[in-house]
Amino acid sequence: MKTVISLPDQVFAEAESLARELGFSRNQLYAEAIKSYLQQHKRQKIMDDLNKIYAGEPSLIDPLMVKMQTLSLPVEEW
Repeated sequence: MKTVISLPDQVFAEAESLARELGFSRNQLYAEAIKSYLQQHKRQKIMDDLNKIYAGEPSLIDPLMVKMQTLSLPVEEW
């Protein structure tokens, strides 16, 4: 898919420099950058959704679990 975008001169120059440094074509650099941005956005959306779901949930540990964990610890003598 071909597309046309406008970039500030400084961003374009930095992207060109990075593409050369990485041995990427301009197209490859932009495609990788967009894929990375999309993945980051997807992860952030998942985190936001989980935070909404668990916002109303208490974060206390079940007392029975605390007792079971305590009993499983080795006895240390000082």
